[in-house]
Amino acid sequence: MNLKSFLAMSMLVTAGCSSYQPKEYRSYDEYPVYEGKWEEMVYSPAATRFALWAPTAQEVRVLLYDEGQGGSAVRMIPMEVGESGMWNISVEGDLKGKFYTFNAKINDVWQGDTPGVMAKAVGVNGDRAAVIDLASTNPEGWENDVRPPLKSFSDIVIYEMHHRDFSIDTVAGIRNRGKFLALTEEGTHTYLGEKTGIDHLKELGVTHVHLLPSFDFSSVDETKPDVPQYNWGYDPKNYNVPEGSYATDPYRPDVRIREFKQMVMALHRAGIRVIMDVVYNHTATTEGGNFERTVPGYFYRQDKDGKFANASGCGNETASERAMVRKYMVESVTYWAKEYHVDGFRFDLMGIHDIETMNAIRKALNDIDPTIYMYGEGWAASAPQLPDDRLAMKANTYKMPGIAAFSDEFRDSLRGAWGDDSKGAFVIGRLGHANGIKFGLAGGIRHAQVTNDTLGHALVSWALAPSQFISYVSCHDDLCITDRLKTTLPGASVQELEALLKLAETAVLTSQGVPFIFAGDEVMRDKQGVGNSYNSPDEINAIDWHNKTSHRGVFDYVKGLIALRKAHPAFRMGDADLIREHLEFLETPASNVVAFRLKGSPCNDSWINTTVVLNARTEPVKISVPAGKYWVACRDGKVDLITGLGMIVGNQLQVAPRSALIVHQ
Repeated sequence: MNLKSFLAMSMLVTAGCSSYQPKEYRSYDEYPVYEGKWEEMVYSPAATRFALWAPTAQEVRVLLYDEGQGGSAVRMIPMEVGESGMWNISVEGDLKGKFYTFNAKINDVWQGDTPGVMAKAVGVNGDRAAVIDLASTNPEGWENDVRPPLKSFSDIVIYEMHHRDFSIDTVAGIRNRGKFLALTEEGTHTYLGEKTGIDHLKELGVTHVHLLPSFDFSSVDETKPDVPQYNWGYDPKNYNVPEGSYATDPYRPDVRIREFKQMVMALHRAGIRVIMDVVYNHTATTEGGNFERTVPGYFYRQDKDGKFANASGCGNETASERAMVRKYMVESVTYWAKEYHVDGFRFDLMGIHDIETMNAIRKALNDIDPTIYMYGEGWAASAPQLPDDRLAMKANTYKMPGIAAFSDEFRDSLRGAWGDDSKGAFVIGRLGHANGIKFGLAGGIRHAQVTNDTLGHALVSWALAPSQFISYVSCHDDLCITDRLKTTLPGASVQELEALLKLAETAVLTSQGVPFIFAGDEVMRDKQGVGNSYNSPDEINAIDWHNKTSHRGVFDYVKGLIALRKAHPAFRMGDADLIREHLEFLETPASNVVAFRLKGSPCNDSWINTTVVLNARTEPVKISVPAGKYWVACRDGKVDLITGLGMIVGNQLQVAPRSALIVHQ
């Protein structure tokens, strides 16, 4: 939008066009800020109050419908302008079960119907909002739902999943395949008896499930449940409503809400917290979208030519630094935390947002429950329209206490750089990445033994605490680790691939950062070489649950590492000074070997002088250690915390090729 059209949009309306003449605003900073709670629909049996923040509107109407789709409005009610640009109207009578839209007249043009920007219940495909009593959507026992205990962010083990990927395979034995309710079913298993669904998660031992976008998104037509449709969901439509295609009945507004709550409650009862992937950095559409039809231009940044800026790579970028956009994000996140008991939030392209907004969200969540976790991608697709020092980029993580970022340094050092699938790194034996591994093992904090890698990549500490550092080798975006290994080491046998995946996950799960596992990596899941599988069919994206049988050794290994981490606080000290005091990297006799010792018994760990060796070479190596007696917990692709895997006496540890060794005194 250029300056001329912006001013025209906001100018005083010519006399006679409307009874109300909105104020002229020279800049978006002058737009009024509504200080009250941002609610567009408040229901009671006696009357329903509607409200819409539209400070540049001349008129606003609310239209009532009997159905969520199709048919004409049964009533059209003019709204009254109130304070700070908020239009209001109270409609008497019991409207429960009705649907509604808003339409704003701006610069003498009716913008078109929207469900508003703060809709909390919608009909099919989210085109109309619904009048609903939210209290009636609570499943039985909801008032007694509590978050599983969490002492420290460093105790977290995250499992990232897409609803459909996790449960659509018929082999899983799940009735509600691809739905929220899939994660409420207990006792599901393959025909060979392997646990699936929520029982699989409990067996694996993760503490948090990270759900790919589960709010209402645009790309799946909810009216066609029998037509194969797939999307990751990074195309937001209604931020404050669960996605209808994951519900058993997308036409009934209460069903998607209730079933999402049932899912959260079931996971909580299983001892697992729930993280939502939130995408406030862009919307699916601009022109004709909810924001643009309500307050044109305000919710988005513009470039120097007045066009929509595009740091997201999706056609727009939101303006989190503007007061009402910041308020929107804070209220939306806290709504999910309070209404749905969500325990954490992962921010897509967090680097587009400004630091002040992210800290405001952290503060608001602290007021609800300081154990709610926040993290995100500390980058953008291209340069946003704010100075670097104001953005929630990875390099600025130290300015955002209690907020974490993904470590692409650790990821790339393990498996190879993003954007070039043909190049591997440490895990397949490529030289020059050892210091990147050390950087990740230390949790991204400043450590005297971590220096730049030999390839010239800077390894600059950006985390003040290890809980601000997400350790991972694979996620939904780009090739999963199995496909990456196949691409970078063509011709490798299944046994070699299993060994390399185990080595990579050992690094992730012994890192002082917060470990993050992509769903299915623990059973050697692949996506047939498709990295950007955002709309690929189930044949590409679905987890094949046969893999849990054919790669049972990999599952048991990852499960064992998670149990090891949870049992021994030395691997999750949670304090930068403690890590610098106790984490010592050992000298290695050859390249592509990283070894470290956790000196003494940090955090009162029952193990003493725990030592970890990661050998990415194709031949065995010997590591010198202080003379003593060492019990083996992990060796040759196996983990055993009960009886152990033997004992080593002396001052040398021998480590098999392409494997990890974990011992303690």
